[in-house]
Amino acid sequence: MKKFKYLFLPIILFAITQSYAQSPLSVGEKQLNAGFGFSGFGTPIYVGADFGVYENITVGPQISYRGYNVSLFDLNLIIIAGTANYHFDTLLELPSEFNVYAGLTLGYYIWNTPNDYLGTLASGLGVELQIGGRYYFDPNWALNLEFGGGSANGGKVGISYIF
Repeated sequence: MKKFKYLFLPIILFAITQSYAQSPLSVGEKQLNAGFGFSGFGTPIYVGADFGVYENITVGPQISYRGYNVSLFDLNLIIIAGTANYHFDTLLELPSEFNVYAGLTLGYYIWNTPNDYLGTLASGLGVELQIGGRYYFDPNWALNLEFGGGSANGGKVGISYIF
């Protein structure tokens, strides 16, 4: 009987950890993201949030800034955006420490090019696709890596906090 009890305990623990891995953010949960990016035009600094709105789906705002100065060319770029992501954790049956997602970002771009013949201030809309992942080293804290392509292509590396 004791052997059966010791076999039953790992099965219960496995079931609990798998239920935790079902979704990175439950409906109503919030997550802050911050870090820096890499691109062909400067090093972006960003901050954003994700909100769990449906099983495996998050949406949220994001803002980033980058300054770029090469020779006679200066660029200051601010992006105010909204993101939507689908999280593949349940589909891929990932352990609770990992989160893999892909999605779309729609942003409003404001740039200033003081040395450019096009003028000193311009703006426009941009679209970007992204794919990324997180590693949760704590139930609330994760390291984040994301790659994107589109209007402001490049990638991001940062930290995420679920609250």
